[in-house]
Amino acid sequence: MTLYWLSLAAAICTSLGGQVLLKAGAIGDGGFLAQLFRPTTIIGLAAYGGAALLYIIALRKIPMSIALPCTAASYVAVALIGHFMFGEALGAQKLAAIGLICGGVLLLATA
Repeated sequence: MTLYWLSLAAAICTSLGGQVLLKAGAIGDGGFLAQLFRPTTIIGLAAYGGAALLYIIALRKIPMSIALPCTAASYVAVALIGHFMFGEALGAQKLAAIGLICGGVLLLATA
């Protein structure tokens, strides 16, 4: 069972990396096509594909009702990365939402 939880964790981390790369690819000049063909965007899209494959492995033994909500952990990490890497605002309301997400993920993961 540990292999499947590791696969889920790897899927979450890979998806997170893909999200960060897509954001990095969105920064800069040029239109949509220029953004689409930036290396960071292409690698980010590939990371999403890899995350999907890892998620499929995790779903072999982890119930979907637990696995999918656990992916919400990436929302927390993305909010923090957005703040520290891209200078996005992180106010009290977002911090409260992050706390609620963390609590929900913990409750589901231990169910």
